[in-house]
Amino acid sequence: MYNGLINVYKEPGFTSMDAVAVLRGILKQKKIGHTGTLDPAAEGVLMVCLGNATKLCSFLEDKDKEYECRMLLGVTTDTEDTTGTEITRKSVSLNPEDSSDCLLSEEQIKETFLLFKGDIKQIPPMYSALKKDGKKLYELARAGKEIEREARDITIHDIEIKKIDLPYVTFRVHCAKGTYVRSLCRDIGEKLGCGGCMDHLLRTRVSFFSKENSLRLSEIEKLAKAGEVDRFILPTSDVFKDLQSIYVKEESSKIIQNGNSLLWSNIEKIDEDNMALKDNVELKSKVGNSQMFKVYTAANKFIAVYKYDEAEDIFKCEKMFL
Repeated sequence: MYNGLINVYKEPGFTSMDAVAVLRGILKQKKIGHTGTLDPAAEGVLMVCLGNATKLCSFLEDKDKEYECRMLLGVTTDTEDTTGTEITRKSVSLNPEDSSDCLLSEEQIKETFLLFKGDIKQIPPMYSALKKDGKKLYELARAGKEIEREARDITIHDIEIKKIDLPYVTFRVHCAKGTYVRSLCRDIGEKLGCGGCMDHLLRTRVSFFSKENSLRLSEIEKLAKAGEVDRFILPTSDVFKDLQSIYVKEESSKIIQNGNSLLWSNIEKIDEDNMALKDNVELKSKVGNSQMFKVYTAANKFIAVYKYDEAEDIFKCEKMFL
């Protein structure tokens, strides 16, 4: 069985779960999951977890993402993208001599985009997998129901216009979890007074997974047949490469394999700080409360992620990856 992460390029026309189903057939294993759903019409980076890495899903959902989006100004739809049913349509133009419904300027468009940079509020779309009273919103929407949704806090780290070719505006956005780019298009269009929706979406990055290093399913299939797919599967521990590493003593290996808490006396070293050569007081001063660590056996096998509890002065297991 394969364990680790693989960077899949999801092509448009099928769902993220469709991609996972195909991958299960290619790799001949069931234990596969993805993080960060892409709409069927969208394409780009889909981070897929294999084997014990499926336990990473809750960690990876919090990772930042980057997109390239083409927005259509002047049109609103029920799904907030061009796959939906049209609700309103207005003509837009930069030319004062045109008899358009909405006369815009490039400066106005650029200034409006900047209003959406930083911490903002966003009302999620009805056509989404969010739930209300146990029902997914898109199920309610398909039944012709629309309910009031609360605005949620989201963060747009950066947003940059790449091209203005009305009625289309192409832009790049770097955002935190929970952001709906469709709804971003809706809100920008509303702010400009003409309405707007998403025409095309390409996800270019999820955490350290980029479009340039992604593989299409057809490419993965060829690699699997050649017995070379392992070269493109990243170790589970790579997700936590920014965390310090704890190495336990050989006699303490059973403790972490059972998910028990760790005492300082169980630890051989933290990164390259050898416990046998350091005063615990000095080492403890470098460890903060709630600090997370990768934990390895004495044989250098990644086992789990632990968190330090300063109040109890112990390390507690957060997630096992056996």
